[in-house]
Order: sequence, then C-alpha cells, then structure tokens
Amino acid sequence: MIKTLTKEQLAKTIDQTLLSPTATFKDIDKLCVDAKKYHFAAVCINPSFIVSARKILAGTDVKICSVVGYPLGANTIETKVFEARDNIGKGADELDMVINLGMIKSGNYSYIEREIGTVVNIIRREQMAEYNKNINIKIIIETGILTREEVEKVCRIGEESGADFIKTSTGFGVRGVDLDDVRLIREVVTRNIGVKASGGIRTFKDAQALIDAGATRLGTSNGISIIEEYAKIFNK
Repeated sequence: MIKTLTKEQLAKTIDQTLLSPTATFKDIDKLCVDAKKYHFAAVCINPSFIVSARKILAGTDVKICSVVGYPLGANTIETKVFEARDNIGKGADELDMVINLGMIKSGNYSYIEREIGTVVNIIRREQMAEYNKNINIKIIIETGILTREEVEKVCRIGEESGADFIKTSTGFGVRGVDLDDVRLIREVVTRNIGVKASGGIRTFKDAQALIDAGATRLGTSNGISIIEEYAKIFNK
C-alpha cells in the first residue's frame, strides 16, 4: 500500500454513480442525500436528473457530473456539443464524455482530436462567460475494447486537446477497470491530467489499489460501502 488517504480525502476521490436507464427520481434523491452526508466529490447521473439533483445539492461541496454521448460514444460531434452545453446550462459541474470508439477502431485519430478539441474549446470559451464556473471534462476511452497502442494514442490526444481527466470505462462495456488500465494511462499522460477509474470498484481494497496505481477519481455505485469499510479498518 503506497498511500492511505484520510477518510475525507478518500470520499473526495469518489463520484457516487447511478447511470441505470431505469433509475427513478426517488433513486436520484437518495443518491444526492447520501452524497451530501459522505461529502463525495460528485454524483454522476444521467442528464434528465440534473435539475432535480441541483435542488438537493445546492450550497454543498458535492458536484454534479453528467454524461455526454453515453454509453456508446457514437453521436456526432455536433450532438455532443449540444449535450455538453445543455448539461452545463441545467447545472452540471462536470462532464463525462464517451469518445467515438468506432473512429478509434477505424484509425481515424484526427476525428478524435477534432471531437475532443471541439467540445473542450467551446465549453472552455463559454464556461466562464456564461456559467462563471470551471467545468471538468473527462473523456471516457473504454479501455476494455482498446489495444495498448490505441489507449496510448487516445490518451495523448486527450491531454493535448485539453481534457481534465481520462476515464477508463463506461461501466456498460465488455469489462470494468483493472489496475493495468490505470498504470498504462499514467505512463502516457502527465500529472497535469487526472485519471478516473470506473467499472467494478466494489471494496476499499479495490479503491486503494487503483489509487496506488495512479487513479485520482473513482466512479462507483459503492461509495458508501467503501467509506464504511475504510472506517472499520482504521477505526475512524
């Protein structure tokens, strides 16, 4: 174990996530109430719930993260720009955007550069002028379906295009995150960019291992149990 965070620091690595297509307002309300209680970094929710979540989380230290191009990433650039703008306009503080995986598999990296750069540049230009807040943009690369070479290329493009985080997985792909995914991303990108690990993070042991590997944010639906497990281990 390289570094054990405090309970408060651990909580601030967690995006407590509920992206089920059948989630209800009641489910989202509970997610937000729990996030306030545990002081998680953010809740990660589908766009239709942003306004409701904003009412519950207003004035708290919990951010609202919502998704763009989710979960397949196959939307056009223009659609993703609209989604990004709409999410922020409704109150989102962070965006998790799935990039176009088919274009990666086609070797069309100029499209990926244009896609990320377009969304990032438009949001950067507008965020302070219109929203007066800093918007974190995370790009989801779905490591489970990419080769090592593809991951390396996409991560470099992501950082060069101004993304704030590389995120490993949607949670709806062929698999979730593993330690080698995080290690590989960390080999490629600088410390100026965050790494969000997601998919299959269920225990404090999982969380600690991913943080040790270089993850700075964790996307999980198990944030509460992770924090409670930490508290039992360290009697805090």
